[in-house]
Amino acid sequence: MRSTSACHIRSPRRKVWLGFAAVAGLATSLLIPAQAQAALPGLTQISSDPNTAANAPSGEHATEVEPDTFAWGSTVISTYQVGRVFNGGATDIGFSRSDDGGVSWTHGFLPGTSRESLTQPGPFFSASDASVAYDAKDHTWIISWLGAHFSGGGVVDVEVSRSTDDGRTWSAPVTVAATGVFYDKNWSTCDNNRQSPFFGNCYTEFDNANSRDLELMSTSTDGGLTWGAPQTTADQIHGLGGQPVVQPSGRVVVPFEEINGHIGSFTSDDGGATWNASVQISTSTSHRVAGVRTSSLPSAEISGDGTVYVVWQDSRFEGGTANDIVLSTSTDGTTWSPVARIPTDPVGSGVDHFIPGLAVNSTTSGSHTQLAVTYYFDKNAACTGLTCEIQAAFVSSNDNGATWSSPDVVTPAMQIGWVAPTTQGAMVGDYISTSFLAGEQRVVAAVAVGFQPASDGTLNEPMFAALEKVRSGSNRLDTTTPASPHTETPEMPATTF
Repeated sequence: MRSTSACHIRSPRRKVWLGFAAVAGLATSLLIPAQAQAALPGLTQISSDPNTAANAPSGEHATEVEPDTFAWGSTVISTYQVGRVFNGGATDIGFSRSDDGGVSWTHGFLPGTSRESLTQPGPFFSASDASVAYDAKDHTWIISWLGAHFSGGGVVDVEVSRSTDDGRTWSAPVTVAATGVFYDKNWSTCDNNRQSPFFGNCYTEFDNANSRDLELMSTSTDGGLTWGAPQTTADQIHGLGGQPVVQPSGRVVVPFEEINGHIGSFTSDDGGATWNASVQISTSTSHRVAGVRTSSLPSAEISGDGTVYVVWQDSRFEGGTANDIVLSTSTDGTTWSPVARIPTDPVGSGVDHFIPGLAVNSTTSGSHTQLAVTYYFDKNAACTGLTCEIQAAFVSSNDNGATWSSPDVVTPAMQIGWVAPTTQGAMVGDYISTSFLAGEQRVVAAVAVGFQPASDGTLNEPMFAALEKVRSGSNRLDTTTPASPHTETPEMPATTF
């Protein structure tokens, strides 16, 4: 077990917390760089990459990318890759913790990850895809992640780190699945519904990249100490990026990206002993964002009455020339509403929207359900080259998505040449996350922010948090069927490690 870093920071209280990763010249300080203070008022830096080329030559330092978040009570945990490796994974898996609803933070790094870790090295070449969940029955936080044995993947295990002291310290890794194959794109959740017959079960989704991304699920009934053998769906569906959520009845619903790029889902009604055949939520089309690593991975959340909400990037309303953020809902995980467009910008604006992170307030339901989405955007979808600029923005709804606030731009423009490069393009993350604080109209989200690199070309991508108010709006959800829907789908990558 290892304690968090001694670094501790506070920031003024506003209404909603957003977590960030950013790029520019400091490697170890938790103070915001001078240029960040001017460009990003209200941000609080909550971590940084302490590694250098001297101790971790495989990583791109200083970078922190692809954060997930979860909030339970007043505690918020964010987890992310630290020291991104060009051809897959990172040097460390980091975490940041707040026990006062995001006002102040401590941070650290999970033990037992890569061999190059500056803190507590592990057996792996690199680590990736951190996802955080909380088990209310066993009072245990879990972070699932991937451990690659070789550069570029090859053999990748699914691991879990546990915390039984409210996220302050973390255990050595517990293996979920390690069978000598390339597992990819894990995501975890726990059944925190006390009325559920499976209260306390935790579920981790991942896929077997060696079997054309065969979808798999593993279940733990003891707070993540042990995990069952990976289970396929009844139709042995192929895909990746599933995000399981649990309805009050105990039914598990897993929206995911199908191997053909469309969006599907599958369910379990017996606590993960078996998994039902998949259904298609919708066909999906995605505009390829210039120079940026993206795909149509869904972001899924659930309301107090068990309604499941899914968002993803989709170009159907734009005739394939740009992406919108679109939404579909379901009360049972099998029948889904028609796809609607979240009105972040007018159709035809030329703005590209991608990599959304959805939050749903689980204490709200029906017409009063509160929704929030953080996403990236590019004002010029036709842009090319490393000087193309992307930003992050935030929209919210207080009426079950019927109307939405105007976008609040929460980051400055960042050139994609300032973002950690990978084999599939500049990477701010294959996913991001947004989480409501318990009983509040505030959320914790996570995005990457880029600043100009240092004079020696060194990147700097520390993790940030910021406040944003969840608010009402008058922009109506667009349920109009596209006049000329774009039907081509991009080729899925073999892996998103």
